[in-house]
Amino acid sequence: MKTYQHLFFDLDHTLWDYDRNVQESLTELHDVYQLVNRGIDSPEKFIESFYNVNFKLWALYDIGKIDKDSLREKRFKLVFENAGADPDLVPKLMEEDFMHRTSSKPHVLPYTFEILEYLRPNYGLHIISNGFNESQAKKMEASGLTPYFDLVITSETTGHKKPDPRIFQYALDKLGIKNTETIMIGDNPNSDILGAIRANIDNVYFDPHQKGIEHQPTYTIRHLKELEGLL
Repeated sequence: MKTYQHLFFDLDHTLWDYDRNVQESLTELHDVYQLVNRGIDSPEKFIESFYNVNFKLWALYDIGKIDKDSLREKRFKLVFENAGADPDLVPKLMEEDFMHRTSSKPHVLPYTFEILEYLRPNYGLHIISNGFNESQAKKMEASGLTPYFDLVITSETTGHKKPDPRIFQYALDKLGIKNTETIMIGDNPNSDILGAIRANIDNVYFDPHQKGIEHQPTYTIRHLKELEGLL
């Protein structure tokens, strides 16, 4: 086993429980804006349509086909269309409300705090995320993650998105370390694992649902507590 000094973590879907937090927020929005009267008859339909649209928008964002403003401007119009509702009926403040509610949610994935408490005395802990600065900072504060991490690197700050190796090199340069001194831990086969491979950084593929991966990660885990056996 190599001796690492620093650990890079992804945030959404790796530590911060994206699905639970987003689904809670969408359920609240469905009620607050009475979307049943705007053509979306249930929170479940709203959530399903959101996932159908949001995944595709973020895939476009990750490859530079759309920017942050376009993603936020289009998102709920496309969600309404996907749900069979009139996109002109999207409440004016829905996107802003969604971002505020979701970023304020505290839920993290199982074993998050246990593993951070275990790792913190022996490693420098850092976040590398393709998320937006403001929302990622709010998520970390709301969930109690902020005190554990020394450096938070986002694609918005660096101008480069995972899997571009330059976002990883930016983090290495900020810390003044070599690629052999760190390991990347994340759930996304492309942005996290392929990105780390391209940057010649060892990596841990977090695969709780056993989706598999076409790349060859250094290690694979199903839950965060397994990191105790690796680090």
